[in-house]
Amino acid sequence: MRVKFILPMFLLLALASQAAFAAGAGTVTMTVSPNVLAGSKTAEVWLPYPFSNDTQDIAGVAVQGNYDSYQIQRDPKSGANYLHAAWSRVDAKDKPSLTLAFHVDSHFRKFESLKDSKEPIPADVKALSLASDDWTPSEAYTEQAAKIVKGKRTVLAKARAIYDWTVDNTFRDPAVQGCGVGIPGRTLGEMKGGGKCADISTVFVTLARAAGVPAREVFGLRMADPKTADITGDYHCWAEFYLPGTGWVPVDPADVRKMMLVKNLEAKSPEAERYREFFWGGDDLMRITLNTGSRGVVFNPPQKGGPVNYFMYPFGQVDGESLNYFDPKSFTYSVAFKSE
Repeated sequence: MRVKFILPMFLLLALASQAAFAAGAGTVTMTVSPNVLAGSKTAEVWLPYPFSNDTQDIAGVAVQGNYDSYQIQRDPKSGANYLHAAWSRVDAKDKPSLTLAFHVDSHFRKFESLKDSKEPIPADVKALSLASDDWTPSEAYTEQAAKIVKGKRTVLAKARAIYDWTVDNTFRDPAVQGCGVGIPGRTLGEMKGGGKCADISTVFVTLARAAGVPAREVFGLRMADPKTADITGDYHCWAEFYLPGTGWVPVDPADVRKMMLVKNLEAKSPEAERYREFFWGGDDLMRITLNTGSRGVVFNPPQKGGPVNYFMYPFGQVDGESLNYFDPKSFTYSVAFKSE
């Protein structure tokens, strides 16, 4: 998506304090109008539906539109929360429309210190976040991951080694559409390490799992600066690993590479190293989580054409044909943010 940078004052405060504080609050409004043509008959839309968690409070959710029906669902496999709306008869002149609005209070999270514990990894975390599948094929990377974490004995040390390797062996490619496809074989092979946030985050997640470190992608949005803005281009993906005794720890090698690109930083320069440390165990203060680990999603009712690669953007189908969520103008959808 378009290049958007961290608020300098927020970043300076975060780097200085390394502590937790409220980061930003406001209202997000998603407006969706599936692109129907003359002769179209039906339309469906699935939208990520955010809930409160330890980094955000969601309130005041409002849904409006000319849909025939809508419902809130949860994918039992990925845990993705979503709103499904359907139009049984559509008209190119009176196009289907849907608005999802909610208030968010986002809380900055930065772990001041991370320590290994002797606690075991919970069974449910193992089941979901150590799995090898079509989207994060960690079994194919066990040999490579073993080389990266050679000599590392703890979850924390292994996670840090993989984070550093990912930063050092990937780069942000502005030519990649949207947030990328999040397929590690493509990123590390055909693209020679190049990609956007979904690509780079999935490299970390796949290698972490291959090394026995539970990990998952996080799919979300960045809030705006200035106070009121179009944030349709501000979808973002980062990663988390599970540290026993601590819980889920955010890391963002993709944003390290982004800042290195836009500031033209040498890999081992002091400023690049500050970004590397900032995005290890912390975030950029202005994030909204939409879903975590939502790969290979099958909705209820199921969409045509098989699982969704990753569920972050609005997903829509007209007469069973999927719309291109990488192209908001042809879909069509928009996301606006108004801060308090």
